[in-house]
Amino acid sequence: MAVNKTQPTKASVNDFIKALEHEQKRKDSLVLLDMMQQISAAKSVMWGDSIIGFVDYSYKYTSGREGDWFKVGFSPRKQSLTLYLMCGFKPVQSLLDQLGKYKLGKGCLYINKLADVDLVVLKHILEVAVSFNSSNQTSG
Repeated sequence: MAVNKTQPTKASVNDFIKALEHEQKRKDSLVLLDMMQQISAAKSVMWGDSIIGFVDYSYKYTSGREGDWFKVGFSPRKQSLTLYLMCGFKPVQSLLDQLGKYKLGKGCLYINKLADVDLVVLKHILEVAVSFNSSNQTSG
């Protein structure tokens, strides 16, 4: 079984956010941190050196590949805020239609800044992702 390259660490989430160079990224990261902590009722964990994850999640793809990740998380990348939703996009499609300005990647939701989206809709998306049934198999 292949092991994910990105693993949880003991690094401080707060220190990571404080060290962000761009002030708006710091502010947006603090909002996301608070929102995800409230929704998940889970402690934030650094994954690798730049991803903040919430709610441990074990997955198994229909292909047989399995591993550990998190249900929701984010990374304040240089270009945009990258949000990770283990539930995928299908369960939140109707909410994405109301979100505002964003882009989708293969498994990530990219937002330039939180001012570009409706935070109430984003909160609902995160609630769906956190409540995603971990016994579901995902494609891949």
